[in-house]
Amino acid sequence: MKKYSIYLLTGLRILVGWHFLYEGIAKLMTPGWSAKLYLLGSRWVFSDVFHRMAESDAIMKIVDFMNIWGLILVGISLFLGLLTRWSSIAGALLLFFYFVAYPPIPGYTFGTVMEGSYVWVNKTLIEFFILLVFAFIPFGFLFGVDRLLKSWKEEKANAPVPLEKNETSSLQRREVLRNLISVPFLGAFAYAAYKKQRWDSYEEKFLNTGETDAVSGATLKSFNFSSLDDLKGEIPKGKIGDLDFSRLIMGGNLIGGWAHSRDLIYVSRLVKEYHSDERVIMTLQLAERCGVDSIITNPSLGRIMNKYWHETGGKIKFISDCGYGKGFLEGIEKSQEVGASAMYCQGGIADRMAQNNDFETIQKGVDLIRSYGKPAGIGAHKIETIQGCVERGIKPDFWVKTLHHHNYWSAQPNAEQHDNMFCFKPTETIKFMNQLEEPWIAFKVLAAGAISPQEGFKFAFDNGADFICVGMYDFQIVEDCNMVVDSLANVNRIRPWRG
Repeated sequence: MKKYSIYLLTGLRILVGWHFLYEGIAKLMTPGWSAKLYLLGSRWVFSDVFHRMAESDAIMKIVDFMNIWGLILVGISLFLGLLTRWSSIAGALLLFFYFVAYPPIPGYTFGTVMEGSYVWVNKTLIEFFILLVFAFIPFGFLFGVDRLLKSWKEEKANAPVPLEKNETSSLQRREVLRNLISVPFLGAFAYAAYKKQRWDSYEEKFLNTGETDAVSGATLKSFNFSSLDDLKGEIPKGKIGDLDFSRLIMGGNLIGGWAHSRDLIYVSRLVKEYHSDERVIMTLQLAERCGVDSIITNPSLGRIMNKYWHETGGKIKFISDCGYGKGFLEGIEKSQEVGASAMYCQGGIADRMAQNNDFETIQKGVDLIRSYGKPAGIGAHKIETIQGCVERGIKPDFWVKTLHHHNYWSAQPNAEQHDNMFCFKPTETIKFMNQLEEPWIAFKVLAAGAISPQEGFKFAFDNGADFICVGMYDFQIVEDCNMVVDSLANVNRIRPWRG
């Protein structure tokens, strides 16, 4: 058993060394590699320390140097079995910092690339304990240069009675070969690293030619995501009731999977496949860090909102559209149960009730929301719904109304509606909404992606909207925030700001 254990432990040491060495070489060969973004992404109890390190250029030079060459030297040492004890301690120290920066604790893993599902224990922690074992294992239990040197020293010190010459030479050769068992693996590593470098060069050659027909999120080599460093400024806030809301509110359709896509029937499913719980929470975190402090979505997503609040400590406010179960009133009860900050009657539901002259239920809903101490709103796609509520004296705390122009090719105002228009009378909407004193959240300001954000945001703010609700993927958030800041800096509106 002892003989086989030595081979198994030596193999384990070589594998860990392979991992360390390649991690270091990959970083060394990546132009401009830095651990800065990695440190800035840390969120656990020591995150402030890592963030301060990342903010110092001088410290980052030291950190990057120690990361790259620490990984390389530890990897070579473990490969050869040379100074194994000290390299194991050094490697364990590196792994300890990696683990502390990104522990696999629920609520602290969002935004990290993970190869599997972990709770508390991940491969970093496992390798950490493996290296601790190597740090305390005697040299005799591992083949390598350390064992070879130890044997030579002992032979010189003890000077035993020599064996027959041929027998002695044979034993020495076998011992040397065992302790140099890692040499073939080192050759295999060099070959694998060479092939990987050749493939990366091949990919880069074709991906950077500039000859692609289009750039999409799938072509990662040529797609640049904006970072938080690109933010132009803080998004102004307004009030609805006693609550502050950013002028830009996140729309829940994208993360909920209800995607308006005209004739593209696969898009809703594609959105749902993209937005796992982790992706939704990462998107909410990014939005909150960019200054977007609220989201409009359905009470059925209360589960993910509560998960976000509980696991991340996030404070993003949830405005519920109350579209749930049998109707508006049941949706209010569900929204209260899941912790909505404000509630309103979803536009499609309000339009149907107005068409059926059921304004009594709308008023009951507004009163019920207020009984919970929450701001109460009314939504609509049709301006006639808002007009009907005003005529009957129904006075909510805020309105949620579609607003966009018809200057895009698929609008076709005189044709049958096919998921292509959401504000049917923009001129009448602007004129009537500008007379109202309650805050107005405009939604579908981009006509579900038919209008550019620069144009749609400015059109909404210029024409009286106090807030805009926009569905955003994670990679659009920084850019959208900057466009809102630009729009508000150059706003040209007649209606006074409400809220």
